[in-house]
Amino acid sequence: RLKNFRAVATRYDKRAYIFLGTVTLAALVIWLRT
Repeated sequence: RLKNFRAVATRYDKRAYIFLGTVTLAALVIWLRT
């Protein structure tokens, strides 16, 4: 699961990687609170 995420992340720009990570983190926080 983590390896697949890294493989996809390496295709994106660093800015896109940070953006994707931020969105994923926010989604996890919201999901855990519900």
